[in-house]
Amino acid sequence: MKIRVAVMFGGKSVEHEVSVISGIQALEHLNLQKYDPIPVYISRDNQMYVGADIGKIDAYRDIPGLIARSQRVMFVNQGGEVVLAALPSGKTVRQIDVAMPVVHGTNEEDGVLQGHLRTVGIPFTGCDVAASAVGMDKAFQKTIVREAGVPVLDCIVLYNDDYSAIEATMDRCEAEIGYPLIVKPACLGSSVGIGIAKDRTELERCLDDAFSYADKILVERAVTNLREINCSVVGDMGGARASVCEEPMHTGTFLTYEDKYGGGGGGGAKGVKGSGANGSASAGDSGGQSQGMVELARKIPAPISDETTALIQDYSVRAFRAMNCAGVVRIDYILDSATGEVFLNEINTIPGSLAFYLWEATGTTYPELLDELIRIALRRHRNEDALSFSFETHILDNRSSTGTKKV
Repeated sequence: MKIRVAVMFGGKSVEHEVSVISGIQALEHLNLQKYDPIPVYISRDNQMYVGADIGKIDAYRDIPGLIARSQRVMFVNQGGEVVLAALPSGKTVRQIDVAMPVVHGTNEEDGVLQGHLRTVGIPFTGCDVAASAVGMDKAFQKTIVREAGVPVLDCIVLYNDDYSAIEATMDRCEAEIGYPLIVKPACLGSSVGIGIAKDRTELERCLDDAFSYADKILVERAVTNLREINCSVVGDMGGARASVCEEPMHTGTFLTYEDKYGGGGGGGAKGVKGSGANGSASAGDSGGQSQGMVELARKIPAPISDETTALIQDYSVRAFRAMNCAGVVRIDYILDSATGEVFLNEINTIPGSLAFYLWEATGTTYPELLDELIRIALRRHRNEDALSFSFETHILDNRSSTGTKKV
């Protein structure tokens, strides 16, 4: 019997469209000999939909029309079996064995969706709640990976109260960090809201932009001679391994949203097709539309020394384990060309395109990577089922609505 996989994408996030692309890529690469995939679209107001066109990328040119001809659903646990139930009728639409969230950004990748899936009681791929939450918060990331011996850039963490006193805040940034500096939201991805400031005027503009996306931001030194190096890790606490490294190419001082998803990196893999497990062309062939991170121009393997490659791979596995990650992640580094220093920049707990291109370079196909993610999810669920989550105390025997009896 095939394993029924709910591939989830979209969501209430600024990375909504990126998630749709990544999700449909994954959907098209599942091995149909082993899996029965069910595409589940999460709308911008966090409602879930299934339907005949939900797994078709062209349908997302008219999302209101797509929603109108699709069925709203929710996960329901019925005696230990999880189903997608139609709303408002409650009628079972499909039974589900495992969920595969291919979502990015706030409200989806940050532990919120993972907590919902855990409450429902369905196995799911990727990081659990805590690792997802920490992975979305760059300030927390820095604290945890630094303890594991992984170097990071020092930073200032700012909140809304700091923004209300912006002149004093800019004074602090100038005194503690100095120019040039980089401003970024603490809990967003895809380079949204990031800016570099070389003077006070630019700093104010960058703070305005970052605080329009988040109420917690980071300010850190901008490495002027940087190269960006990425590495993926797959596994769980039972074992993890690192991929080859890549060097993504960009058009400016740092890798922007446009570089990643709009073809700004020079075309990259646009038009380069994977071998979809269902025999059809992969998401690399959808009429010229953006193909997510696979479209980005990149050098694989990264043109760095064997010693630097080994160091980054070691840092990556250490960070993965320190954060108790699972599934596949991508870890982005800053390499200071002037000094040779390497700094962990951020961890992506559900990376764009699931970083499959880094694993293809090691000989692992995309369908094989998805196989591994599902195996890890099902193993974690089996292990958790063997744990005890309650024990008899009889406390309620001596309780009343007004407190303990006779007290």
